Amino acid sequence: MANSPSSPSPVIRDVIAARVSRRELLKGGLASGALIAGGSFVGSLFAGETHAAAALSTLGFPELKRVYDKTHAAAEGYETAIVARWGDPLAAGLPEFDGNKVAAEEQEKRFGYNCDYIAFMPLPKGSVNSDHGLLCVNNEYISPNVMFPGMTEDDAGKTMTREQVDLGLAAMGHSIVEVMLKDGKWATVEDSPLNRRITANTEMVVSGPVAGHALMQTSADTTGAKVLGTSYNCSGGVTPWGTVLTCEEGVSDLFGGDPKKAPTADILDRYGFDGSDIYGRGRFHDRFNIDKEPNEPNRFDWVVEIDPYDPQSKPVKRTALGRMSHEASTVVRNKDGRIVVYMGDDDYFEYMYRFVSAKAYDAANPASGKDLLDDGVLSVARFDADGTMSWLPLVHGRGKLTAENGFADQAEVLLKTRLAADALGATPMDRPEDIETNPVTGRVYAVMTKNKKRDESKVNPANTRPENLWGHIVELIPPGGRGPDADHAADKYAWDLFVLCGNPKDAKVGATFHPDTSDNGWFVCPDNITFDPAGRLWVATDGANDFDLPDGVYGVDTEGAARGLPKLLFTCPHGAEATGPCFTPDGTTLFLSVQHPSEDAESLDKAQSLWPDFKDGQPPRPSVVAIRRKDGQPVGA
Repeated sequence: MANSPSSPSPVIRDVIAARVSRRELLKGGLASGALIAGGSFVGSLFAGETHAAAALSTLGFPELKRVYDKTHAAAEGYETAIVARWGDPLAAGLPEFDGNKVAAEEQEKRFGYNCDYIAFMPLPKGSVNSDHGLLCVNNEYISPNVMFPGMTEDDAGKTMTREQVDLGLAAMGHSIVEVMLKDGKWATVEDSPLNRRITANTEMVVSGPVAGHALMQTSADTTGAKVLGTSYNCSGGVTPWGTVLTCEEGVSDLFGGDPKKAPTADILDRYGFDGSDIYGRGRFHDRFNIDKEPNEPNRFDWVVEIDPYDPQSKPVKRTALGRMSHEASTVVRNKDGRIVVYMGDDDYFEYMYRFVSAKAYDAANPASGKDLLDDGVLSVARFDADGTMSWLPLVHGRGKLTAENGFADQAEVLLKTRLAADALGATPMDRPEDIETNPVTGRVYAVMTKNKKRDESKVNPANTRPENLWGHIVELIPPGGRGPDADHAADKYAWDLFVLCGNPKDAKVGATFHPDTSDNGWFVCPDNITFDPAGRLWVATDGANDFDLPDGVYGVDTEGAARGLPKLLFTCPHGAEATGPCFTPDGTTLFLSVQHPSEDAESLDKAQSLWPDFKDGQPPRPSVVAIRRKDGQPVGA
């Protein structure tokens, strides 16, 4: 079977090679960017020809030379500005930020830590304004080793004080801040009534098939319909009705206790719970101790919907979207009006998912989006070697998803999403991260960041390299046509491998970037991606530091002669990850999160960079950066 982890890679190489043609490569067709695992780019077909792709690239900026030092850098002709930093005030009257004296209560009113996904929500609501809006930013986790003096990463869970633990609860989650562009510079509106923090202490509603289920009930919430807080908020999405989706990406190491003794030990094991409690929450809060609250873990790892325009609204955990280490929740309004959500489960050998709503969204009536994500079909992806992929419905009563196999009802199918996907034979992927749709072509791009654990016996058609340290990007082609004609609700798609990442000069890596890729243009470990209004792909990386390279942002054409040719626009400071790229509607500003600067240091006193403030005695501060052309034209044009 093509989706079997034991499929031999020589067969895969033969099948994929057979699908490649020079004509398709040139026109950017289905087999464009196809590869031979462990071999060279099929662009060797161009041997002896003059490559004009660099000149034909639609990316007009002069490529940045890689810079890996204490600060960030951008390509010539571009300027950058810090828009929001950890600790910046989101309410009037707060004292100047001191990273050594932040109290948990005060942190609830300040911009959160380790920024990740960014959504720019125009003001007024419903407009396409590009100079006034809300930045909705995930605050994924904390880095105690560079947040608290004298602490290392290994001892945080055992030595963090109650005050430090509570600060961590308040620093994670999500930040909403009003921003305005004045004279070419972005600034926050410090006293905006729309500014808001959503943290691990914020009360939320549970909706959908799992709401009220016995496995969601705790001593603090016997209804199973209310949850306190969200954590590990990674990527996300934006709905057509003006809400933001934030993804809980695995909370297994936030809980103490012994998961092996819990009534749901099999579920906890499949979701990676080991009682590690890396932030010490379980020492002070019973809800994070599995021994005392065995159902509390079930109330996390969901997609959370937030209305940023209504600061009084409660966030809602949408259980119909499944339970996993959600990386993305990219929303598409299909041509029949139904809402489609693409999601990745970011862990080794996990799967890609898609949700299709039962009802259509009426754009003339935005209120029709309310609770639209509570009813629909969640499916998991299977990739076959013939270039087709199938969406396998995770519906109770179908196939192996029955009570006899451990799924009592649809709620249990969703609570045990990973186990249900296992049962259907989905294709294990190399850590599925962001999944985004090209607004011009309608094609879907899914990022596999890396998988060092895959050996030769476990390669499959969509994950062709053992010990994949470099990552790759998969291209999905829905039927129906380009752009708005693409049918994102179809049961079957075509697919291809867009690029395999890594140094193309190292034959052992087998990278498949365009032959004209420069020494500065190739990248490793793609993580978050986005598209500009022109349909160009922008890739933010996480993991280049392991290769003694900076993480950064690269633009890539997906069509034409320059398809698969990346160009480097921006590099992060030492130890930091580039994540959450997001454009304003007119494409003139690219917002980017610079996450965990200097996190690779053993402790704060050994940090190689105190970015972005560079103040002695103050810790580095994760921040949102705005990247703009100096002449005000669209980024990348």
